[in-house]
Amino acid sequence: MTPFKLTEELIAQIEELIEHQRDTELNSLLEDVHYADVAEIINELNEDEATYLIKLLDSYKTSDVLTELDEDVREAILSNLSSKEIAEELAELDTDDAADIIGELPQEMVQKVISEIADREHAKDIVDLLRYDEYSAGGLMAKELVKVRENWNVLTCVKEMRAQAENVTRVHSIYVVDEEDKLIGRLSLKDLLTTSTKTHIKDVYIPKVDSVNVNEKPEEVAKIMSKYDLEAIPVVDEIGRLVGRITIDDIVDVIREEADRDYQMAAGISQDVEADDSILDLTRARLPWLILGLIGGIGAFMIMGGFEEDFKQEQFIIFFFTPLIAAMAGNVGVQSSAIIVQGLANDDLKGSISNRLIKEMLLATLNGIILAILLFIFVWSYEGKVNISFAISISLIAVIIVAGLIGTFVPLFLHKRGIDPAIATGPFITTSNDIFGILIYFMIAKLILGI
Repeated sequence: MTPFKLTEELIAQIEELIEHQRDTELNSLLEDVHYADVAEIINELNEDEATYLIKLLDSYKTSDVLTELDEDVREAILSNLSSKEIAEELAELDTDDAADIIGELPQEMVQKVISEIADREHAKDIVDLLRYDEYSAGGLMAKELVKVRENWNVLTCVKEMRAQAENVTRVHSIYVVDEEDKLIGRLSLKDLLTTSTKTHIKDVYIPKVDSVNVNEKPEEVAKIMSKYDLEAIPVVDEIGRLVGRITIDDIVDVIREEADRDYQMAAGISQDVEADDSILDLTRARLPWLILGLIGGIGAFMIMGGFEEDFKQEQFIIFFFTPLIAAMAGNVGVQSSAIIVQGLANDDLKGSISNRLIKEMLLATLNGIILAILLFIFVWSYEGKVNISFAISISLIAVIIVAGLIGTFVPLFLHKRGIDPAIATGPFITTSNDIFGILIYFMIAKLILGI
């Protein structure tokens, strides 16, 4: 299959076909294009063109297209559709995707759209999903699944499965429940095919099945599915009843959103923003951390000013190495915190905080010694004074050790307090290490030079 490539020529061709309302040619052009690629095309069109295309294409395809669109584009298109038109699109979607889209509608539109959905069972399932917090397993799950009862025989089971599977896009697992709908296990398709039709399900099902509670955080669901390589996981309520399932495509979205959020926080962006957002929104997201950086810079300036009178003219070269010391402190701190944050995100960190700090101190000491030797050779060659070279090099070792400890301790501390440790990387660690690094640098240099 040739990868789809969006070009300016293709967009221009589609815009021309829309302008002249050449619907047959448009349908023919997009007939074999994947819905994700159609969404990519629509994202590049203006509001009127995008709405025209959505209304033109078959609902079976455009319903999937809606789920792939940028949120602002989807919002604009939905605002141009009637409640009946939206309901027709949602009728083709799984309940989780339909609930997500309905959740974006204005409150006055929600009831109108739901009342227009012809399949009342589908509508009821969507309403059930809207009750759950968006950032929970219940908010992620779909109601479509295949379940069988333990007291059925294989023949009854197959008949029921055929009826249920009509509403399920892809059957990942067959879940077994008791008379109260409590999840008790799963059924192997192989066992189902090779077992006598009179055999009861309770005699062949597998009692071991991984599941999550409806209130579980999406990040925890992602960890479980990643750890056990699951394509789908059942969701149960507070008393163990099977209420839905979460599939891998939903978890991929969670992982991507979490990575985007952590990356933005690490870069000093305090809100969830995108490149196309307004200048005001982008400024509001970036400014808090830039102010922190400004305060840190002022703090570093004041520290340097406090040591200005302590160094004689022949020792003033100490000041010229301040940017190097600050940069090394920031880099080491960010490296340490990035590793810790990654480990916390992947649930890979083992052992106590003290053991982690000791390991980081040994690592920082080794790196510091190697870098200090290189710096000593350079300063001695450039300045020709052993005492100054020694003072700068020893200070570098101390600064690297402290920066490594701060970069390790802060994200671990934040994680223990229930705060996203991603906030520890980037500007926060860099600024704090700049200040501490410069303070330690001048204090040790002053001590070694006997000032």
